[in-house]
Order: sequence, then C-alpha cells, then structure tokens
Amino acid sequence: MMEQKEGADPTYTLAGGQPVEDPSSALQIRAGQGNGGLSVLADTQLIETLAHFARERIPERSVHAKAAGAWGEFEVTHDNSDLTDAKFLNGIGKKTKVLQRISTVAGEKGSSDTVRDVRGWATRFFTEDGNQEFVFNDLPVFFIRDPIKFPSMNRSHKRHPQTNVPDQNMFWDFHVHNQEGIHALMHLFGQRGIPASLRHINAFSVHTYTLSKADGSYRYVKWHWEPDAGIETLDAATALRLAGEEPDYHVKDLYNAIEKGDYPTWTLYVQVMEPKDVKDALVDIFDNTFTWPHKKYPLRPLGRLTLNKNPSNYFQDIEQAAFSPSAMVPGIGPSADIVLQARMFSYPDAARYRLGANYQQLPPNKPLSPIYSPYQRDGPGTINGNYGGDPDYVRSGFRTINFRQTHCYPEGHEVWNGKMQSYATEVTERDFEQPRELWEIIKGERAEGQFLENVVPTLVPIEEGLCDKAVAMFARVDKGLGELLAEAVRKGRAKAACVCGK
Repeated sequence: MMEQKEGADPTYTLAGGQPVEDPSSALQIRAGQGNGGLSVLADTQLIETLAHFARERIPERSVHAKAAGAWGEFEVTHDNSDLTDAKFLNGIGKKTKVLQRISTVAGEKGSSDTVRDVRGWATRFFTEDGNQEFVFNDLPVFFIRDPIKFPSMNRSHKRHPQTNVPDQNMFWDFHVHNQEGIHALMHLFGQRGIPASLRHINAFSVHTYTLSKADGSYRYVKWHWEPDAGIETLDAATALRLAGEEPDYHVKDLYNAIEKGDYPTWTLYVQVMEPKDVKDALVDIFDNTFTWPHKKYPLRPLGRLTLNKNPSNYFQDIEQAAFSPSAMVPGIGPSADIVLQARMFSYPDAARYRLGANYQQLPPNKPLSPIYSPYQRDGPGTINGNYGGDPDYVRSGFRTINFRQTHCYPEGHEVWNGKMQSYATEVTERDFEQPRELWEIIKGERAEGQFLENVVPTLVPIEEGLCDKAVAMFARVDKGLGELLAEAVRKGRAKAACVCGK
C-alpha cells in the first residue's frame, strides 16, 4: 500500500484510494431554490461515509470498558535465572516492548474515572517467544473463588435489569450471600479504593502462577507491581467532585504526564514458594481470596516498567487491544487456581466476539516474533497472507515444520488423582482471618473513620433487612466494626429522613 510521504500534505481519497475533489460535497439532483434536492446511489462518497459511520463502533467490553493506555518498555534489573528461563526476564539490562492498559471494571466506556472500583492492569510483553500477557487488578485478592460466579459478581456491580441504573441493593445482596469476598470488600472500601492517579497504583496477579526452567524445576509465584513514585489516593469527597467536573481525570493525567516526559515507572516483584512447601503453607495458595504473608514470602524484585509513549490513535492501539491470561511464553505457567483457568478461556473468547476470530492479527495484538500457525486461518479480517498454499491440516508430508519443546507445564507439576464431582466452596471462619488482620492495620493507621465514610453511604439507601445482613457480615470481621457500622447507618438514615421531611 502506498502511503503519503512523511511531512507531505495528504491528498484526500476514498477508502479505496480514489481521489475525490471535495469531502464536504454530495451528488444531488437540484431543483429550484433553497436546500431541497435528491441524493443518488451513484454518490459513493456519501454512501461510504454514512455506511462506515453506522459500523464504526465495536462491542464494548462487558467489564473493564473505561481505560487509559500507553506503550512502554520493561527492563530486567536483577538476575532471575534461578527462577525461570523465560527470555524476557533474563539478562540484566534486557529490554522488552510493552503495551499497557489500565481500566475501571464496572463502568461503561463513558463512565467516570474516579469512582470506587477495582482497577484492571493488563500488560503485554512483546517477547522473542511471542506475547506474554498478564491481566491483573489493583486489589491483591478477588471477590469469588468459584468461576461460575464470575458473571453474576460483575452483573451485581452494574445496572439493575429493570431500572437500568446501578443499584446498591444488588451489590450488597450478592456479597452478603457470597461472603468469601469480604477480604476484597475490605480493600475496596479502604484507603486505596480510589487512586489519585493511574501512575500511583499497585497491581497484583491475585492468582498463583508458576515460574519454570527447562530442567524441570518450577516454583509457585504471586506477581506484584509497585509504583516507584509511591501510592497516592483520593478521598471520597474529592473523587465525587472530580467525577462530575472531570470524568476523564485519570485518562488525561496519564496522557499528559507521558506527553511532557514525566514517565511513570513500576517495579515488578514476585513472592516465591517452593512446591514442597505448599502442603504446609499458611493459606490455600490456589484460593485467590487469600494473600501470601509477606514475612514468610518476601517480595523479590525482577525488573522495571516505564510507560514512555502515548497511543498514536486510541482506537487502534488501546480499544482494539485484547489481553488474555492464557498468553504465556516458555518459563511461565498457570497453577491449579480454577478461577485463573476459567479466565484463560473467557478472555480470548470475549476478544473473538468483540474483535473477530483474527484479533491477534491487529497491530496492538500482533507479536513481534515470527508466527507460524497454519491450523488457525480464514475468517473475517485475515490480513497475514493466510499461509498461502501450506497444508491446513496436521501431520502433512508436504511441508516440514520444526517443533520446539516448551515447559509451561513442567514434568511433575501437580499430579491429579480424583473423581469428577459437582463442587462449590463454602464460607468458613478462616475467610475472615485476613480481613480481620486488615482491619487492625486500618485501625493502626487511624483510618476507621475514612472506612466508615466509604461504606456507610452505600448501606444507608438499601433495604433494612439486607443492610442488617451486610453489617452482620462486617461484624464477623470484627465485632467493634459491626457496632460502628450499625451506629453510623442509624445516624445516616435519621439524617436522610430529616432531609426528606423538609
């Protein structure tokens, strides 16, 4: 395809390259004075313009629709060769191109940035072994551990099916009946529930992964990103004001910082656990509602991420980007966390629906490494040559293909022997141990009042019986917390009744 020379003024054409004299004109049959006339089917420019406009939107993401994004690079800063031989993590000073997308979860594409919500953290490393992708969150734990609940949990945080507005009754109804999410709720309504800037957020794998080597050795890890500039947050009142005055506050902040050369950076860490230690671990490492104790499993630094380039076109670079936890290079693998396994199916499936079966051929998704996947071809949007006349079936004798042994699933990694059964987890007192520890931290930071200010406004308007159940759930964390919430809700309702009475 011929392109305009750099620096030259472009010459307007139709999408097929045909020159057109005036992009603001339309062919018409004119009769008499005034603006009346008849359009004609021969007006290719008008028809192309209108037809494309009706098709320029693609399906919005079901979750994580509102986002900012940028390009950057990851640099290895430590010797990681004892953990993995994943190439992009080895060799101090090695740099890898990165695409980053940071999003809210529940809100639509046009929603406000500064709402109390989880932030998604999607990273693509363009490695010589293909794309390595991580889809993390800014909370260290998740709300569920049974994958079948994933759609329900997200729906409860969105719009009521009848009123089409967010509904606190839905939110709390889900969580009081799925109390394994109490740890995540404590974080969400804590001091870090609303970041001051996307440049100042943590990100966590939430799930357990494996790091492995070609010799068959492997370790379990949890991933952590920490902002080098420190964590900064917003109080609820400031966040509410910005939601009305500047709904794109976070998007603009990240874009403007990068544009003026104030490049944000994060350090990548892992917590490491030996396979032999799993049976004696203090927590179930395959349950994403628990964190690993940092004292026993300290953070180990691997490298640094720098975001240094804004997208040249948001739709092309960020809206069309599709990330999946299933994209793993040799040396990195999943674990027995079944929510992670479900996401490994769900994310690329969503991308095929939203962008088409060949979404990996789009510029922000296409690997920089060589690709030869002749059994995945045809379909809308094929732009890679479609492998010419190469066989499209396995074990052909007409084309020799080389194979490379990988080790995402090292030998001896989790041997299973069991029976098929229907299973759902149950909530026990153990689910409240880490939330209880978090509440002690909140009290130690004298942030009890802020926690109440964050939670109570969401409890005051809901049905009284449901509110009582929500307060009782927090009382299982700490009896004093339950009492504080109950009293604050009582005062909040009395104040609301007084205002209504006026």
